[in-house]
Amino acid sequence: MATSKMKANLPYIKEQFGAVLGNSSVVVKFICIGLVVGYFLTFSDTAVASVAVTPGRVLPPNFWVWTYLTHSFLETHFWLVLVDMLVVILYGKLLEPLWGALEMVVFFLVVNTSVALITSMTYFFTYLLVRNPVYLYEVSIHGLAGYLAGFSVAVKQVMPDNVLVSSPFGKLRNKHLPLWLLLLTTLVRLIGGVDGPYPVMFGTGLLVSWVYLRFYQRHSNGNSGDMAESFTFASFFPHSLRPFVEVISNVVFVLLVKLKVCKKPQRKYDISAPTTITVSLPGTDPADAERRRQVALKALNERLGTAESATWPSLDDGETTDNDSFPADGATSAPLVSTHTVKKSESSTVETLVEVSVAQQSKSLEQLPGS
Repeated sequence: MATSKMKANLPYIKEQFGAVLGNSSVVVKFICIGLVVGYFLTFSDTAVASVAVTPGRVLPPNFWVWTYLTHSFLETHFWLVLVDMLVVILYGKLLEPLWGALEMVVFFLVVNTSVALITSMTYFFTYLLVRNPVYLYEVSIHGLAGYLAGFSVAVKQVMPDNVLVSSPFGKLRNKHLPLWLLLLTTLVRLIGGVDGPYPVMFGTGLLVSWVYLRFYQRHSNGNSGDMAESFTFASFFPHSLRPFVEVISNVVFVLLVKLKVCKKPQRKYDISAPTTITVSLPGTDPADAERRRQVALKALNERLGTAESATWPSLDDGETTDNDSFPADGATSAPLVSTHTVKKSESSTVETLVEVSVAQQSKSLEQLPGS
């Protein structure tokens, strides 16, 4: 029976394997090869027990902790192998050019290991509540459910507004994928299409991948995470539910900051613009900062007016000027740069330094008065 099943699926496996080898990166090839090998292992009950995570066997005295790494390559349904390979290939081509091969590997390890750990602990605590050993020794945690969930979160982060499907009921965008896929996996589980832990693994994958991408992923510019407003935890939910989710998520975030699990986001100042400089001072009122800026600019304009009247001599006196005083007819003089600094103190605690450089280009004089 098992041999005939393997022979029937072998042509499809070869076709998918050839496509992976020809068009994908090394990381994607490794994952897909592991899925193919893992599928063949499912025909041995001993191999499945040794590769998949069993909550009761990762605890003392067994300590089968290696299954936290190997479980992700094991899929008992062939159609799930095809789905896993297709998603890994497509999302690998999208994300690997942005992240790099090393980050793809890190994301794979972080998400899959965390999903297996949290899911096994979930079943362990369920056992403590109901005292049923089925949740310890008859649950098999395996597959790439958490990793696929992580891909949906990553695509939401990269291009959230990209339209996938347009219908009379609305448009399905990338930002809608995580929640809809979670509902879909739950529905498939109810009709028996996937194993029991699959929805739990998928939901855990959504949470773990968001936490990693939000707070911990390292970028080439030295920053960590993505604190964009479009990537908040509440953004995964419909607009009607977001206010309630924001309250809960903010409380949890403050608690995690106090426990030093997450870092408080730091304010960023962009001074690269050549014409304007925007400075945000924590703890100051925006209207108060604008008032101080207007006062500083007014004082600066007055000083500039005084400086200009003192710099340029009057041409109405009819006196002859030296050649060194003005450039020759048609020439352009060097720019006159005047730098003024205005400093204002507010309550002896906040000092705002406004430095303005004003460059003036002298105009060519068409005719100088005769001697």
